[in-house]
Amino acid sequence: MNKKVWRSIFAGLLTAATILAPFAPAQAASARIKDIVNIEGVRENQLVGYGLVVGLNGTGDSLNSSPFTKQSLQAMLERLGVNTRGESVRTANVAAVMVTANLPPFGTQGSKIDVSVAAMGDAGSLQGGTLLVTPLLGADGEVYAIAQGPVTINGFKAQGDAATVISGVPTTGRISSGAIIEREIGFELGAQRTLRLALRNPDLTTARRVALSINDFIGVPTATPEDPSTVRVTLPKGFNGNIVDLLTDVEQLVVETDAPAKVVIDENSGIIVMGRDVRVSTVAVAQSGLTVTIAENPTVVQPLPFSNGTTQVEPSTNLNVNQTNSDLTVVPESVTLQSLVDGLNALGITPRDLIAILQAIKATGALQAEIQVM
Repeated sequence: MNKKVWRSIFAGLLTAATILAPFAPAQAASARIKDIVNIEGVRENQLVGYGLVVGLNGTGDSLNSSPFTKQSLQAMLERLGVNTRGESVRTANVAAVMVTANLPPFGTQGSKIDVSVAAMGDAGSLQGGTLLVTPLLGADGEVYAIAQGPVTINGFKAQGDAATVISGVPTTGRISSGAIIEREIGFELGAQRTLRLALRNPDLTTARRVALSINDFIGVPTATPEDPSTVRVTLPKGFNGNIVDLLTDVEQLVVETDAPAKVVIDENSGIIVMGRDVRVSTVAVAQSGLTVTIAENPTVVQPLPFSNGTTQVEPSTNLNVNQTNSDLTVVPESVTLQSLVDGLNALGITPRDLIAILQAIKATGALQAEIQVM
């Protein structure tokens, strides 16, 4: 075979490689199963309570403006044997607050959790305050924890006669290990024979890959994908351990995650996030900018000397309209996200203009992705 034939074959292979290279599948993202699923029954529970913070240096609620603070203060004093009904109570060292916390999964009785405190009334700051005993209730109305302790805030407020300086939010705070768990939530994970794994980002392909990865590792059909967000795992017969041992073994398995093509737009901040699989067909885009400048330059007209006229202000407006036109620019059919970004960046547009362009491209049917506006 002569050199010309070899050169022709080599050139053909090089051309084919150049054409097919952009069509190579994008590298999928890999993650551990424990990072992409939630286990049924292993969850936090929200707790909430109402309490009083005392010891404030004159930055508490105004009792006349916050009647709930006054009523709570009187009720607390009555429980302590002090009767203040009908008396005029004036103090600025007490603030009514809402206390929130998250009860961790399998939290045991006697263990401590962190709590957050937020003022309800017109208190200026919770600095130096101490939260009094506050029951924390769950959604069922039962008390699951008791909170109390000094409040730590992340800001401050300094005020004078003519100026005020506020840093951060001094009306919210946190108490580290400020609540003691008094009631446990009964759930025996080790006694379960079957559990469901809930995908944090539901997807049919990812659910099937999770099930296949678990079954390949165990060697028997143990996991079954039920829907895009659920994979049911059953403890196999003869397994040396309980469901906790099984979950410990499979949560370290690595799977390739998948997700539908999506464009997320936050119009308030002008942020645009596009997924890896976003594709766009060939479209032509033109953008024009219109700038209108209005300047007011009023002129003061004085009357002549010794006349009966008055000083008048004559309005004067300078109006300037500047319109920049742009020719149609072709955005070629994109194979990768980088190609799409490069094509749109070539227009030299701002993120807010890009939002409108993406929505217009979606309206034409050329954008193969879902647009989610936040």
